[in-house]
Amino acid sequence: MTASAEDRAPARVRETTGLTEEEAARRFAETGPNEVTARRPVRLHKRILAQLTDPLIMVLLGAVVLTLAIGDHPDAIVIGLVVLVNTTVGVAQEIRADNAVAALSALTAPHARVRRDGAVCDLPAASIVPGDVLLVGEGDIVAADAELAEASAVLVDESMLTGESVPVDKDPDARLSAGTIVVRGRGVAVVSATGASSALGRIAALLDERREPTPLQRRLAALGRVLAVVTLALCVLVFALGLVRGLPLGTMAVTAISLAVAAVPESLPAVVTLALALGARRMAARHALVRRLPAVETLGSVSVLATDKTGTLTEGRMVVQYVWTPRVSAELSGVGYEPVGEVLVAGRPAEADELEPLTELLTVTALCNDAALRPADDGASDGRWTALGDPMEAALLTAAAKTGCPEPTELSVTRARIGEAPFDSLRRRMTTLHRTGEDGVLVCMKGAPEAVLDSAVLIDPPDALVKAHQEAARLAARGYRVLAVASGMRNDIPSPVTVAESGLALLGLVALSDPPKPHAAATLASCRAAGITPVLITGDHPATARAVASHVALLGDGGETEGRVVTGADVSAGRVADLTSVRVFARTDPQQKLDIVEAWRARGAVTAMTGDGVNDGPALHRADIGVAMGARGTEVARQAGDLVLTDDELSTVVAAVEEGRRVYDNIRRFLVYGMAGGAAEILVMLVGPLLGLPLPLRAGQILWINLLTHGLTGVAMGAEPASPGAMHRPPRPPDQHILGGGAWQRLLLLAAVVTAASLGAGLAAQALDLAWQSVLFLALLAAQLGVVLGLRTRLLTKENPFLPLSVLASALLAAAALYVPFLGSVLETEPLGWAGAGIAIACAPAGFVAARLVRTAFHPGDPTGTGSSSGLR
Repeated sequence: MTASAEDRAPARVRETTGLTEEEAARRFAETGPNEVTARRPVRLHKRILAQLTDPLIMVLLGAVVLTLAIGDHPDAIVIGLVVLVNTTVGVAQEIRADNAVAALSALTAPHARVRRDGAVCDLPAASIVPGDVLLVGEGDIVAADAELAEASAVLVDESMLTGESVPVDKDPDARLSAGTIVVRGRGVAVVSATGASSALGRIAALLDERREPTPLQRRLAALGRVLAVVTLALCVLVFALGLVRGLPLGTMAVTAISLAVAAVPESLPAVVTLALALGARRMAARHALVRRLPAVETLGSVSVLATDKTGTLTEGRMVVQYVWTPRVSAELSGVGYEPVGEVLVAGRPAEADELEPLTELLTVTALCNDAALRPADDGASDGRWTALGDPMEAALLTAAAKTGCPEPTELSVTRARIGEAPFDSLRRRMTTLHRTGEDGVLVCMKGAPEAVLDSAVLIDPPDALVKAHQEAARLAARGYRVLAVASGMRNDIPSPVTVAESGLALLGLVALSDPPKPHAAATLASCRAAGITPVLITGDHPATARAVASHVALLGDGGETEGRVVTGADVSAGRVADLTSVRVFARTDPQQKLDIVEAWRARGAVTAMTGDGVNDGPALHRADIGVAMGARGTEVARQAGDLVLTDDELSTVVAAVEEGRRVYDNIRRFLVYGMAGGAAEILVMLVGPLLGLPLPLRAGQILWINLLTHGLTGVAMGAEPASPGAMHRPPRPPDQHILGGGAWQRLLLLAAVVTAASLGAGLAAQALDLAWQSVLFLALLAAQLGVVLGLRTRLLTKENPFLPLSVLASALLAAAALYVPFLGSVLETEPLGWAGAGIAIACAPAGFVAARLVRTAFHPGDPTGTGSSSGLR
């Protein structure tokens, strides 16, 4: 909705306070949520129609017509019941999968910072209304169309709207469009249009919202087409052989049709969609939000994990521990962001003259700073002070408070900021301008030592710069993150601000510690055990990267490059022949991250890349799995990633990989089970007559078996827990066939065992003058239920009670088919005595034992029975 002039004008007057909550609620009621036109939900009758127009269901409907035409009412009832149950289950699974995906979409919806009632709050972008005061900064996705009221070096990427690849500078009164990306600077804007009235909404209205199938679904659809052709050919053969033996045309036609439908696992696409969606929901419960459903299946193939350092391998809660100046050096005590601690010089409290250079340096870092500290009694969790903004800048504010520097609120008045050149990944420094009197302008700079300790920036003598470089290298080698700080005075306001980045005086160095997480080394060890190669890519100093990598046992000793740290400059200059042989990269820029990811992908690896900044967006998008940090990441990173970690823990990625392997293993297990059962049914119908069993199974009996195996137990298999060895085997190759890794061999063996056991039971019953067709019906069903239990990787697990319950339900329904008169007459079965039932039930252990034995067949190194492959180490 577009804001009226009356709506916008008061907001401009109230830019310091923003809208009140009452006014925002009123406007929300008028304009609705800030969302582009939502995809219309599929109506129930359309879902049912889609199920009924499935080719296999249409074949069954044709069979209903045929059986009614020839007067075979029992088979018509059974086939109609199967159509009804399959349609109901299919619609229910579709709705459940759509609801799961919708819930995930809500969890990963973008947020925005607005000012309401004078306070800054983080809200879902959908709740933004015209007239809201929107705060934007580097890495934010603009939540709605807005007009800039304040702008400080704002640079916006509008390529998604205009196609122009060059970011655009934005000055006050310029327009911001919804969906564009702030790549630099910060600003305050007044929302002018939301939802469908925004630029993004007008474009979205033109888009086709149809959901594309996942790669796995496409591969399975192709497999299904092949299976359908093969199955139809075999069913035509069964039909012809029946006619040759003199069986009625109508009977054989219905039997062939039923066999074709039963042999193909027609519920597979729905089962796969549901497995992926529920897998994504389980990942969400483990703090990993899946933004794109194909990521669930891709995670199982990840072979390289490229991770950043700060907040991923390290705690992400920085503390200034050491300050060096040309005059004095000091250590600072204290933990976290609480501004309490001592300033020690040579182990004793600093004296007043020693505090002077330290206070001067840290005051500059407090001025050249966009973060804020939130006291423990201001809504922070765990009774601790917390950081608002960049953790490093918050640590600088804490250090400034420890040395007695003026409060940030006081500094904003006495030394008001009048200009800035924001930090970015290429400049690696930040500069701000502050008015100190009527004419004086203070220039404050902080940044990486390489970017600040430069004769083009500083006026200090060469020997002073050499000494500062040596001290920075010494601190970095101890694992500190090092910043250089400089300042200077100007009579006039430099324009642009970067003009002031020369002729400054060095104030000193700040060393911040960000200790590795206690479990980081164990997480990386878990990656290696799963065949996943961890790689560290950071923008920090090489010595800092080496210290952290050594602490978490990331540096290898297997080769010349594997044990050393390579810089981004080495990558750009082509000094590393094989980027995939390196495990630690430092001082990298966005393009170099892309080069590293591409090198691994060219080798055939499936890469997962973690990131949190706007500069990580391209690499997150290019990697097979982009992993964004949810707690401290920018909106750009969160929206570019396939996976969002709500707890910023690298171990969550490992858990997500395990979940991806579990989902894929269960789908393969269902395929082996379902296709083995279908193949056994065809073989029984083909071989049975050759052994003296004229019509082994009737059409209704075949469909009843299909309903109880593919329906109840097949869906239950999708909820099986991960196998114990899932994270102790290499990842599967991404191009591996869905039935590769020995799966098709196991399928054929199981089909042969089920066929032999069932026919053996039928022949034994015939020899004993029992109701052999009913025995064969029950034996075939019992053998398949034995197989589904035997394929479990955790035989007695309680994590999926639905599977044994579904087997029990199927067994009871099988008994009902024999002993309930109505079902017996419809399915044309006969009640069995103890002898007949015993012969049939004996096939269940045969199927169970066969399934347990073939789990490791054709892949003796893979205890899960799902196949394995060599991975990249």
